[in-house]
Amino acid sequence: MARKDRKDEGTPTSVFKVGAIALAFLIIGYQSALFVRRAAVLRIEANRDRPDTVYIFTDDSISAGSREHPRTPATKMPKHFQSRPGALPATGGYRKNAPHSEAVERVRRATRRVESFRFNPNTVSLEDLIRLGFSEKQAQSIVSYREKGGKFRRPSDFAKSYVVADSVFERLKPFIDIPKLDINKADSAAFDGLPGIGPYFAVKMVEYRNRLGGYSFKEQLMDIYRFDREKYDGLSDLIVCSRPSAPFRLWTLPEDSLKLHPYIKSWQAAHSIVLFRDNTPREELSVEGLQKAGILPEEDAGKLARCFIAGP
Repeated sequence: MARKDRKDEGTPTSVFKVGAIALAFLIIGYQSALFVRRAAVLRIEANRDRPDTVYIFTDDSISAGSREHPRTPATKMPKHFQSRPGALPATGGYRKNAPHSEAVERVRRATRRVESFRFNPNTVSLEDLIRLGFSEKQAQSIVSYREKGGKFRRPSDFAKSYVVADSVFERLKPFIDIPKLDINKADSAAFDGLPGIGPYFAVKMVEYRNRLGGYSFKEQLMDIYRFDREKYDGLSDLIVCSRPSAPFRLWTLPEDSLKLHPYIKSWQAAHSIVLFRDNTPREELSVEGLQKAGILPEEDAGKLARCFIAGP
């Protein structure tokens, strides 16, 4: 019988174990390669020139066949990315602002630049509110408040909004620009929007302006019946008074026109003014002269002197 000179190279069981281990390593290596490859070709970047615009870059194999987010050729990508070496493989594409992507939102929030510029909180758009640093939800809250009839009369009103943090208000306060109401140009509806002014006083403010021929100073509002100092102080910082469109022609109007002015009031005073100007040298005509002559009381003369009056 022939003698065995060496051991068997291996049993079937040992060969199977070696093969199984090798196969497992091949599978793990393949999966790792796929993961690394996908991580290498899928990147999220923000456009530095447009901070609110985010792009997801993919290669052909990943984005091919996607109807929901059609690809744009790499040659059409924004110049910001074209100019960056190796920003995107030549065969790749990108999707702009991929919807419902939390990854995009994280990048947008991290890269969005906060701006500061002059704005009126009563008219600023939702997009500009976001540029000012508000989230989309916060900006929409401000817009909804306005759509429901809310109005910011003063910067402090804007600060009271629950979506405006103290730190944000301090940054934006120098840029808040709420136009003041010109009492020589406003209509009754605009007057009605002032605090403490209802339809009654709104109409009276227009009527008194017509009698004066235009307001010459803001305090003339207190000449209106029951328009007291408290009511005036509640809105004085919200109004301005431009020059009337035409000066009051104190030295040329006839008696019947003069007596209609609130500071002249009567036919007797109007008649006396006509006599005074007809018998006084032109260079000596003045409201102070009317007071000294006893034609106008001191209070009325003082108010008339502040009015925009045409020269003699």
